[in-house]
Amino acid sequence: MIFFDCSTAPNPRRARMVLAEKGVAVETREISIATGAQLEAGYRAINPQAMVPALQLEDGSLLTENLGIAAYLEALVPEPPLLGRDAREKGLVMMWTAIVEQQGGLPIAEALRNAHPAFENRAIPGPVDYAQIPALADRGQRRAVAFLDLLETRLAQGPYLAGAHFSFADITAFVFVDFARVIKLRVPETHVATRDWQARIAARPSAAV
Repeated sequence: MIFFDCSTAPNPRRARMVLAEKGVAVETREISIATGAQLEAGYRAINPQAMVPALQLEDGSLLTENLGIAAYLEALVPEPPLLGRDAREKGLVMMWTAIVEQQGGLPIAEALRNAHPAFENRAIPGPVDYAQIPALADRGQRRAVAFLDLLETRLAQGPYLAGAHFSFADITAFVFVDFARVIKLRVPETHVATRDWQARIAARPSAAV
């Protein structure tokens, strides 16, 4: 398998953590968003969506979304389970992954991509150029703050987002919370449950990849 990565971007890091948790070794190719490598013809011939991560399977098939990559790796290497141990937990993992993506990852991306000069005319990832909308940056910043409050409320109820076990939902939230530094946002000291959860995941070997 070949993994198309960008070491500075949050979404490829989610896939790297799943690979590490599963103990799956792959060939890695760096696709630097900073240099616009994802838009070059060579990579777009592989992935016309011009985004990372992407995982090319041994038969040539390409998986381009984190949920697809995680589902494939879960089926390939069931242990440790990251997508849930039973029907209830599977539902909670998918639910919290969706919540984190929509209420955490998207606002952080909006705050960054609609304000930072590096993303001028690149406010949305992919093959089409979109102009920045400053109002979305402000809204994204405020929504990201609200997301941290949501996490604290949930994590005060249990050790992980989907309940008793570490899962892909935690990987997703951990990566986005860490990446929020790019919009100068950190977990407040008052968010004790979130800070404890963040420290426990940071101590996992997969967090260092």
